Amino acid sequence: MAEMSMSLDGFIADPADSVDHLFGWYANGPVAVPAPNGGMTFHVSPVSATYLREEFASVTAMVAGRRTFDLTDGFAGGHPYDIPVFVVTHSMPLGWPRDDRPVTVVTDGLESAIAQARAVAGDGVVSVGAASIARQCLDAGLLDTIRINLVPVLLGRGVRLFDQLAHTPIKLEDPEVVAGDGVIHLCYDVKSS
Repeated sequence: MAEMSMSLDGFIADPADSVDHLFGWYANGPVAVPAPNGGMTFHVSPVSATYLREEFASVTAMVAGRRTFDLTDGFAGGHPYDIPVFVVTHSMPLGWPRDDRPVTVVTDGLESAIAQARAVAGDGVVSVGAASIARQCLDAGLLDTIRINLVPVLLGRGVRLFDQLAHTPIKLEDPEVVAGDGVIHLCYDVKSS
């Protein structure tokens, strides 16, 4: 599963990798939803609270890319979902592996990272937490669900989620639609070919 907040024009971050305009819905409501790692609490609408709680309960491992790893300082403090993270990269980052973070650096490819995450996830969901990894998973047929938190903002430029897909068209099932405050949560299953 890939889950991302996205602008109406298809961007998941601005050109400086900021997500400020996209993450406002995490702090615009009366319902407190603590992240599983206890490091932060979201304040969302009642509808978005149900959506978040369901996601927190189902996601048990994540695959991310090297860019996300670098932007988060190697997931310092752990992932907010309090889950193991598998980072796909071509080379081992300096100072890794480390025992103080629930991060496994995978240098032998995307398929290996997905397999390792699935083994750890058990019956839970493996989330893909990076645009480039989501695109690679779509191209390889490894992604079964796309969840978009569609935010009513036009960024005009930045990091696109669905840029340069190799095998299009990719057909999706009709979405589940959940309207929160300042966000529409869309969940699409990827049609198998």
